[in-house]
Amino acid sequence: MTATLSVLDLSPVSGDDSQAQAVRDTIQVAKAAERLGYHRFWVAEHHNIGTLGSPAPEILIAALTQQTSTIRLGSGGVMLVNYSPLKVAEVFMELEALAPGRIDLGVGRALGTDGRTGAALRTSGSEAFPHYFALLNAWLLDAAGVEPITDAHPAREIHANPAGPSHPDLFLLCSSPDSGVFAGKTGVGMVFAEFIAQTNGAPAVAAYRKAFEPSAFRDKAYAAVATIALAAETDAEAQRLAAPLRAGNLSMLMNQRRRFRSIPEAQAFLAEHADSPLMPMVMARGVVGEASYVRAELAAKAEREGVDELFVMAVGPDLPSRIRSLELIKPG
Repeated sequence: MTATLSVLDLSPVSGDDSQAQAVRDTIQVAKAAERLGYHRFWVAEHHNIGTLGSPAPEILIAALTQQTSTIRLGSGGVMLVNYSPLKVAEVFMELEALAPGRIDLGVGRALGTDGRTGAALRTSGSEAFPHYFALLNAWLLDAAGVEPITDAHPAREIHANPAGPSHPDLFLLCSSPDSGVFAGKTGVGMVFAEFIAQTNGAPAVAAYRKAFEPSAFRDKAYAAVATIALAAETDAEAQRLAAPLRAGNLSMLMNQRRRFRSIPEAQAFLAEHADSPLMPMVMARGVVGEASYVRAELAAKAEREGVDELFVMAVGPDLPSRIRSLELIKPG
């Protein structure tokens, strides 16, 4: 596989475990990802979703700086419009101080939740994203001494602390060609969230590369795709392990958002709805199978979509299956 391999973890809740346990599991997955040679380990932001455990990626990243030593750590991503851009810049400059040269800041323009929960977060809404993103860029580059804020800038005399000498690498999470164009024009890296968009990332990657303009963050385009991948020793075992994930996806598409605590419960739900017109979409979501098949499919995806890096979501019904899947897919 020529594309760099990394891991995205959403802190999924396993079986009868709590969301608190899901957060602790993520730390174990990150340590395994580092041991296995993955390039990055990113954590996500979701609010008011009972099957996921991490609403605060910055806190998990801080913990992970103390549990790892080589793997890059980042957010996939921080939902920027939920926060003050100055506060996000300061949080990630502080993370950079804890692990210099290992911090990535992936940001998204969505809320990471429903509108009512977004209101409780006091979100500014996605329409504020371009302005927030420009301020974030300015404060990061100023804090690292790369492009000091001048007296003519709207943020004059306001600086993000702690100061550099380095800053996090900046990425935009994309789900469409339009967001790919935005990432390209601003000169940052892009990651296409295939598991959200439920379509391949090739059009967005192509739009990004065409629009790319060099910036203080990078002089060459850098594109990645995040996808679901689950590998096991046999195809039958992989399909069995994928049942809770698929049942959860199907229930979400049916506007039910159920939590499936066991494989038999999930299998029964899938069997009950086997004739649903939504099933083909569910079955096509991600790459599931025996290890050599998954590796080959991921390599083909990277080539087909023209990406520099692939993020695989660490999925499985429990912690051992998630780590075992990463072992089977690992780089090299």
